[in-house]
Amino acid sequence: MTMNGMTRFLLAAGLGAGLGCGVGLAQDAAQATKDAAADTAHATKVVAKDTAHGTKVVAKDTAHGTAVGAKDTAHGTAVGAKDTAHGTAVGAKDTAHGTKVVAKDTAHGTAVGAKDTAHGTTVAAKDTARVSKGVAKDTAHGTKVVAKDTAHGTAVAAKDTAHGTEKVADKIAGKPDPK
Repeated sequence: MTMNGMTRFLLAAGLGAGLGCGVGLAQDAAQATKDAAADTAHATKVVAKDTAHGTKVVAKDTAHGTAVGAKDTAHGTAVGAKDTAHGTAVGAKDTAHGTKVVAKDTAHGTAVGAKDTAHGTTVAAKDTARVSKGVAKDTAHGTKVVAKDTAHGTAVAAKDTAHGTEKVADKIAGKPDPK
């Protein structure tokens, strides 16, 4: 074989090997692209499912917190009403007792009866005012605590929902986890 023939042979062999290698690389790149698309689709599906679940859990927790807060508020109001009614009954009983004493004292003397009536009425009014003030204060405090707990639960749930949505958006946008 001559030098020209040998050169042609080597060029042809080199081109054949180079083109064959290029085809193999192109096939590898196509497969890698196909695999990446499948992985991306799967990851998007998983993130969407996780986000939906997280939103559902937060909504359920928020509803539960609101229900508990409403129940506690209703209970506090009922207890306050019961205490107020009790205080009123005690005041009425004391007033009735004072009236009975006055009637008895009237038989002994009008002056003594009038003095006892004034004293009994003053004591009963003070007792009723004191009991009503304590009950109103306790009811207001209970309502304030329940409202504060409900607001806190709602804020935490909203924050968790926002955080979950942000993580999903970051995953969809292809941002890496901050861990």
